[in-house]
This record gives sequence, C-alpha cells and structure tokens, in this order.
Amino acid sequence: MNMKSQNFRNSAELFGAICGGLLITMPVIPQVLAQESIPKINPCPRIFYEEPHNNQVVVPQGCPPNALTERLAAQGLLPVPATSSQEQTRLGVGGGEAPEPGVSLPRLAPGDQTQQLSPGAVSTDQQLQPRQTPSATIALANGMVNVRLVNNTAANVTFQVIGDTAPRSLQGKSDVTLQNLKAPVTVTFEREDGGQLIVTPQGSSEPGSLEVTFKEATSATQGRSAMRIERNGSVFLN
Repeated sequence: MNMKSQNFRNSAELFGAICGGLLITMPVIPQVLAQESIPKINPCPRIFYEEPHNNQVVVPQGCPPNALTERLAAQGLLPVPATSSQEQTRLGVGGGEAPEPGVSLPRLAPGDQTQQLSPGAVSTDQQLQPRQTPSATIALANGMVNVRLVNNTAANVTFQVIGDTAPRSLQGKSDVTLQNLKAPVTVTFEREDGGQLIVTPQGSSEPGSLEVTFKEATSATQGRSAMRIERNGSVFLN
C-alpha cells in the first residue's frame, strides 16, 4: 500500500512539473512568432524617387540618389552620394514600408512664424569649398545663425534645411524664421508652381541674423534653388 502511494505521489509530481513547463513555455512561443513577423523597414522607400519628393527631398546617405540629391551633389552642396548597402539592395528601393517624409507635417501658416531647429543636427561633412564670390557676408553668433525667409511671390515656396528638417511649405506673401542653424548649413527652396526664384540674402546689424527674400524671376538664368552659409559667415547661392 505504501509502495502504491509512493508511486502515485511520484506520478503526480512528474505531471505537475510537465504542466508547469508547458505554462512557462507557451507565452514565449507567441512572442517569438510576433518578433519574426515584424517586417524590416526599408531605409530607401520608393516614395523618395516619386514626384514630388524626387525633386524636393534629399535621400539619406547610403540610398541611391534621387534627382534632387544628384543636383545638389553636382553643385557641391552635398557629399557625393554613396552606393546602397547590401541590405538596402536586398530590400530594394520601395521594397519595404516607411513613413513618407514630411507628409504628416502641417503647412506653415502665413505671418511671422518661428520654428525652433535643433543646433548641430547638420553634418559637418557637408562642407562646401566655394569658388565664387559670396552673395552676402554676416557675423555669426557662436557659429549659429537665424534665417528669416520672406516670400514676396504669389506662389508657395518649398524649403528644406538639409540634414535638419523635412521639406516645408511657405505660403505666398508670408515669412518664417528658422532659428539656431549651425554653420555650415545648406537651405534649398523651390516654387511649387515650377517657376524660378530670385533669391536675395541680406545681413542684419544684429549678429547671427540673415534675411532672405524670394521674388519671381523672369528667366531661368536668374533662378536660384540653394543657399549655403559657411562657418566664416559667407553666403553663397546656386
């Protein structure tokens, strides 16, 4: 009788150990499956190469260059684009899902607006060695500059601080102030109706301030689409 009780007790303990192991293991299986089912994010989504982003958004380093990236690199405003990595090649441009750059950002309202930008976000490897005469020269404030964009045209102007912000829209007959830009810095701009812009940078008596005025151009030779501010305060247009 004692032997039977002992065998029964041993069987009960073994059964309890098996059930306990199953209870511990079962929650782990869905977690592993969930982790395996998470898709990889493609760093070079197809949206970068479709209009209007193809001519408005600079692709991240390591992605195949789009039209805007190639144009700025040819002008010396960006480093020569690197070739895509093996992982990006495996995914393929547009092979994965990624948020559309700048799509969720609200348009800037008319009037005097101020937008805080994180200092130092622009990579120093984007330095430009200019060979032209500066369009303006300003005194920087500890290497920083505030840029006031004034759109005197009737059209909206898309602008972007390379390496710092996504493309944003400045409505016609309005202005916006970009604060705490760390030199060297590149700003691009483009009329949304496809027209050309006459860009006039002008320094201020206040250190670290630059006002840039947009006017309608009558010919392509007058048009400008990028501005570069160097560490020494020299301002160049392209």
